This record gives sequence, C-alpha cells and structure tokens, in this order.
Amino acid sequence: MNFWEYLGNRHQQLLTDAYQHASAVFQCMVVATLLGVLIGILTYRSEWAGSLATTTTSTLLTIPALAMIGLLIPVVGLGVPPTVIALTLYGLLPIVRNCIVGLRGVDPSLVDAATGIGMSRVMRMVRVELPLAWPPILTGIRVSTQMLMGIAAIAAYASGPGLGNVIFRGLGSLGSKNALNQVLAGTLGIVVLALLFDAAYVLIGRLTISRGIRV
Repeated sequence: MNFWEYLGNRHQQLLTDAYQHASAVFQCMVVATLLGVLIGILTYRSEWAGSLATTTTSTLLTIPALAMIGLLIPVVGLGVPPTVIALTLYGLLPIVRNCIVGLRGVDPSLVDAATGIGMSRVMRMVRVELPLAWPPILTGIRVSTQMLMGIAAIAAYASGPGLGNVIFRGLGSLGSKNALNQVLAGTLGIVVLALLFDAAYVLIGRLTISRGIRV
C-alpha cells in the first residue's frame, strides 16, 4: 500500500486525530496566553520580578517533554491532564518574555498622557499599554504555538490525544508495510496544522494591529 492509498483508507481516523491535536494545542494556548500575559503584567515594572518570571519559564522549557509528562503521570494520571499541563507550561516562555518586552517598550509619555486625562491604572493597561504591546505578544503566541504543535505529538506517550498516536504506532511497528506511512502521515499532519495556525495568526494580526503600529 502506497502513501496515498493509506491516506484514502485511513482519512477518517487521521482527520479525527488531527482535530484532537489542533484542539489540544488551541486550548492549551488559550490558557498559556492568559497566564503568560497576567505574569507579564504583574512583573514588567520590576527588573528582578521580570527576570525571575523569564528565568522560571525558561527553566520549565529545558525539561525534556518525555520527562515532564513522565513526572506528571503519577500525579494526574494518563490521557488529557498531563498533556494539558505540560503543553501549557511549555507555552509560557515566549508569551511572558514578549509581554514584558512589549509593555516595557510602551512610550512613557503616552502613559503619562493617559494618566493626565484621568485614566485609572487598569484602564491605562487595557486601553493604552496592552494594545501597544500586542504585536510582540502576538509574536510570542505564534512562537509558542509552533513549539506546542511538535511537543503535543509526544503526549501520545501518556495516551494523550492527537497525531502523535499515529507516529508512535508507526515507530512501534517499524518493518511492517504501513509503518512509514503512519509516521509520514502524522508528521505531515502536524506540519499542515502548524501552517494553518500560523496563517490564522497572520490574519489576526492584520485585524487587530493598527496600520500605524505595524509601520
């Protein structure tokens, strides 16, 4: 059976796995974005707090994915929980770092002007600082998503959802007639999903970043 015949026979299962893979990454990115932006907001004003946040999230990223998931299995069990926790933790660094950099790069005169017209600190953050810091934050989200697309495949080690299961089945049956087809289908599926997510982020950037800021 060649690769195209394999896709034709297994397309339904592959689409299901692809949907689960994309869903897991998307949901983890939502959580990682919320946590990362919150951490950035709380730490960007202090040099040591910002360094601590960046160093901590950097340290998490150095832990091998298999080790991270393996350590989580005894605590939360197999399946979705270790996948969600691991992916969320791995996705924090680019978002936290870019949020801090973006907020620190906001022109202080604009913040002072917002203060002068009576805006509270929360209003300044929501209406002035975060919109101006959004381009680097979005870049951090894009980088995190690309990383998590690949890391999510390793979640199959803990019976997690996604295309990693197809890859692991192929690797576990090397020598059989469909082993390479499985590995190739899972790998190409992840690449396609990563490209689709990145295209969506480009569109979001065009819709949410004013032309003046882009220039």
